[in-house]
Amino acid sequence: MKNATANPNRLPLIKLIHVARRELRMDDDTYRLMLAGMRGLDGATSTADLSVPNLLRVLEQLKRRGFTVRPNKAKQRPMAADAQSKKIRSMWLTLHGLGAVRDPSEEALAKFVLNMTGVAALQWLNGAQASRVIENLKQWQQRIEPAPSAVREDV
Repeated sequence: MKNATANPNRLPLIKLIHVARRELRMDDDTYRLMLAGMRGLDGATSTADLSVPNLLRVLEQLKRRGFTVRPNKAKQRPMAADAQSKKIRSMWLTLHGLGAVRDPSEEALAKFVLNMTGVAALQWLNGAQASRVIENLKQWQQRIEPAPSAVREDV
């Protein structure tokens, strides 16, 4: 049995393999049969018995079965917290609520900002760029909301 602390890359790979196994809903027997049936693993039925290259092979096998690695949210950049960024985010979510924006995520907003300004994140906008985004979102909202004069109450 290999020691997980011998190579610092082993433990994260083992954890990722177990996440994949859980997401693919593989029971213990199915998982161990998959390992035992893989060539080059010398019949190993546990990740504890595998080297880093073999762990990578197991992970690739799980990917072929449908597992996709998602980025770790803890490693993503924090959201911009300045007043203009908060305003932009609020307007984006309002447009989503009105049905004009399909994807309310921060990633979709970043793509929108990138297309408009050439800047890939709210954190990196200067004041003029942020103002341009805000004005564009205001105009977009005005186009999709009914005009106040169009909404008439008959008294």
